[in-house]
Order: sequence, then structure tokens, then C-alpha cells
Amino acid sequence: MQRLTILLSLLFLLSTSTTFTRGHNITRILGKHPSFSTFNHYLTLTHLAGEINSRTTITICAVDNAAMSELLSKHPSIATVKNILSLHVLLDYFGTKKLHQIREGTALAATMFQATGSAPGSTGFVNITDVKGGKVAFGPEDNEGNLDVFYVKSLEEIPYNISVIQISKVLPSDVAAAPTPEPSAMNITDIMSAHGCKVFADTLIANPEASKTYQDNVDGGLTVFCPLDDPFKAFSPKFKNLTASGKVSFLEFFGVPIYQSLAMLKSNNGIMNTLATDGQKKFDFTVQNDGEDVTLKTRSITAKIVGTLIDEQPLAIYTIDKVLLPKELFKAAPTPAPAPAPEKEVADAPKSSKHKKPSSDVVPSDSPADSPDGDVADQTADDNASVTLYGGRLVAMVLSLCSGLLLL
Repeated sequence: MQRLTILLSLLFLLSTSTTFTRGHNITRILGKHPSFSTFNHYLTLTHLAGEINSRTTITICAVDNAAMSELLSKHPSIATVKNILSLHVLLDYFGTKKLHQIREGTALAATMFQATGSAPGSTGFVNITDVKGGKVAFGPEDNEGNLDVFYVKSLEEIPYNISVIQISKVLPSDVAAAPTPEPSAMNITDIMSAHGCKVFADTLIANPEASKTYQDNVDGGLTVFCPLDDPFKAFSPKFKNLTASGKVSFLEFFGVPIYQSLAMLKSNNGIMNTLATDGQKKFDFTVQNDGEDVTLKTRSITAKIVGTLIDEQPLAIYTIDKVLLPKELFKAAPTPAPAPAPEKEVADAPKSSKHKKPSSDVVPSDSPADSPDGDVADQTADDNASVTLYGGRLVAMVLSLCSGLLLL
């Protein structure tokens, strides 16, 4: 009976030793504070809420409805509002205690605006200074040293994870508040050419049909995954072997007809249709997280997102490190049969001199073009909340003790 009691106690300890931790949700946090409903609404509208929820160490400098009304009275575009609000998202944790104990009285914090690459130089940084009278002041780097925005109060803190604080007014920044061009006025090939995707951009320009498909989809929402110059340059000879229709489909394969921020890509793992998708011609790929990285998978290639060229709703352009190969145009090589087990060697027996011919990696379906082997894409579900399991060592310990008890 005593052994049974000990065993049950250990099993209970085991069952309660697994800890689940879920990510924060900025929409729910601000939903508890009605006076910040406008700020909360625009975090959702600009898709910044998803970006915030995907990070683990972050501070939100929220402003109340009156401050947001003053900002919106200037009728900024949604892209400009996103730039301004992204300046209010600090990529570090600043709780009330830390704000009043800043080392040497001042700190420079990177913001989500800086992380987008839209902020030239250091204009995406915010200066935080502990001033006289116990006040804490904030000011963007492009504000000529003026610190006229102040900490008001803490709305919610989850230590070292997320801090949501109120500041007295919107952070003034001429760079963030600058008008942004309308989506249809953006030249996507110019954007790609200027940021390491010139070979792909030039190839797209040379194909009017595919180029028009991209431009026609900008206003309604477009996400582009642009291969960097080196991998696409290496692939170019194979691209030239495709048929005319194959070239159009191949180029359109790198565009998705909806806007997808990086946070949305991380939370929406699964199969994604492209501009080339047409009925039975699927031309899709699988989006999958690999830690903090986002990968795109076809049957033969796995590419990784390595940079963001632009992320301004409704347009997002990312760079990828490999050229994706749609299965409709490139057939993956069959898995080679396992080699037969070697027979026992007989003394003085002559060795075989036969050698197998190497097989080609990829067999084209639309043209003579070929491609290297890659991983088979597999779809992984993600519920947009991180779950961490603890207690591995404890499991081993409990199992060992149970085995010992049963042997008594």
C-alpha cells in the first residue's frame, strides 16, 4: 500500500509538472481599456497587432482616443498611419520600474519602424530619458532632440515579455508621417532592382504578361517572394529553356494575390496559392515556420525568407535565398532504391568493376530545364500561440523511481 501511495504521488507530480505558456495578445490587452479603442483599432487595421503578438520582448507606447483623433484629423493614408504607429512599438521591454531606473538616465530604443527598413539612418529609434521631477520623456531621433512626450501610466505589464504604457501624445516624426505613394503608383520592379533582386526584376520586365499580372494585383493586395540575384542568375539558363507559357506561369508563381505581413506568414502556415494558380494547375507552395525563420517549400526546393524590401499594406515584397520550383514545371527526381547489402567477401575473389551511372536530379515536365533535389514539403499547423513543455528531466526521474518501486 505504501509503495502504491508513493507511485500515485509521483504520477500526480508528473501530471502537474508540464507548464504551458501562451503568447500575449495586444488586441485583448487594449480591449480592457475603452479610452484606447482607436489606437487598438488601427493596430489591427495596419496588421501591426499580428507583428506585436509574434514578438516576445516588446513595449507598446499607446495613446488615447483624443490623441488619435488629432492624428487622424490630418487624413493620413493607412500606410502612413502604420509607419507612425510602428514608431510607438519598442523592440525591448520597458516596464515602469525600468523606465525610472534607466542606466545613465537615457536609453535609445529600436522600434518596429526601424525594423521595417523604411526608416533611413537612425530615424526609427526613440530616445527615452529620465528627466527631472521623476518624469520620463520620449522623442524620436529625427526630432532634433526635443523631448516633449511623457510617460503617463502603465496599462499592463508581463515582465520581460510585453509592457503596454500610455504616453501623453503621438510621437512627432517627419519621416514616419511623410505621405506614402498610393499602391498603384509603386513600381514593384524598381523596388526589387534597388534591393538585390535586379535579375528577377529584369526578367519580369522582359515578360509583359507576367509583369502586368503583378501590377494589376497591387491595389487589391500582393505579396512577392523575390529570389536574390545570385541564385536567380544561376537558374537563368534553365529558365530560358521553358516554353513561353511556362515562363509566364513560373514568374507568376512568386506572387501571392493577397497582402501577407511577416507575422501573418508565421501564423498562417500551410498551402498558399499564387498568381499562377488556375483551376487544375495548382502552382502552390507550403509556408512553414522553422523557429523564427519562415520557409517556402515545393516538392524539390525549400527557400527561406531572408529580407523585407517593403511591407506597406497592401504590398509586401520579401527576398528569398533560393529559386522555388513549381512541381507543374519541374518533376522531382524519384527516390533512389536502397543499395543491396554487400555479400560476404570470399578470399582471393576478384572485385567487381561495375559502376552505376549517376541519375539526373530533376526531370522537367514543361521543358528540358532541370533543378536540384530538395526536401519534400510538409504542412504544419500552427495555432498562433507558443506552447513550451517543461519537465523532461522530471519524467526520466519519475520513471526511474517507478521502476525501482516495482522491483521492491
